[in-house]
Amino acid sequence: MAGGGWARAVRGLLLDVSGVLYDSGADGGVPIGGSAEAVRRALATQKWRISVLGLMIAQLGSDSEAKWPWIKASGLKLQLCTNETQATRENFVRKLRAMGFDISVPEVTAPAPAACRLLKERGLRPHLLVHDDLVPEFAEIDKTNPNCVVLGDAAENFTYANLNEAFRLLIGMEKPVLISLGKGRYYKETDGLKLDVGAYMKALEYACDVQAEVVGKPAKRFFESALAELGVPPEQAIMIGDDIVNDVGGAQQCGMRALQVRTGKYRPSDENHPEVKPDAYVNNLAEAVDIILQHL
Repeated sequence: MAGGGWARAVRGLLLDVSGVLYDSGADGGVPIGGSAEAVRRALATQKWRISVLGLMIAQLGSDSEAKWPWIKASGLKLQLCTNETQATRENFVRKLRAMGFDISVPEVTAPAPAACRLLKERGLRPHLLVHDDLVPEFAEIDKTNPNCVVLGDAAENFTYANLNEAFRLLIGMEKPVLISLGKGRYYKETDGLKLDVGAYMKALEYACDVQAEVVGKPAKRFFESALAELGVPPEQAIMIGDDIVNDVGGAQQCGMRALQVRTGKYRPSDENHPEVKPDAYVNNLAEAVDIILQHL
């Protein structure tokens, strides 16, 4: 990796979650680098409260979420910027806290709350093709007589019957509205790569001759919302993610620096992407945080 010039004058971090903090899976997922024990050890001994950050880094080692308390102690602002649509934010945060990450619901920018705001603003009534565990996010949204379709990472709900129902609703609308909670092609779980919502979005776009409105990464409005919640201007923020297009490319289009980690869905071919070039590649989140803290 090149030198750490990209790490200077940083006040805030936007972090992707799946593929950066942990690898998701049917069993709830596992922290990347097996660092849950390191986090528990750090919190138990209160080492993260030591003011000399360099000493803290040396003591805790290289595991990814072992750096989480230190990011907070360093004075850096942070916000999770995720396309997670298989759980409500509350349940998502509960899962991450169980893995050792000290975060709260307001520190998570996710597509479903943003989509709810959009639906209310425009008086849209959605037909939902989303994961069962995400449905509670839309509890206060009128869903009678749908005039749009909202598509999320529905996992096993992506059946032919469900996709065809969404298709029939859209094709029957005078002005079809398709809202997609992200546009990723695939993501990584503990048992391998999985198709993401973008693949199904493209199928409905093609069948209905409509262009989806993306709420989530890499949409510029979504990154701007995350930056507003972070309270840091784009030139003082860094996005760290495993998706070369949606994380890195989307952040750079908003004026941020962006790093790609070599974890999660990263593939060596990403480093030859014809359009998107990260400000740096890092082996994992821990390496990125080490370098950033050294430049504070």
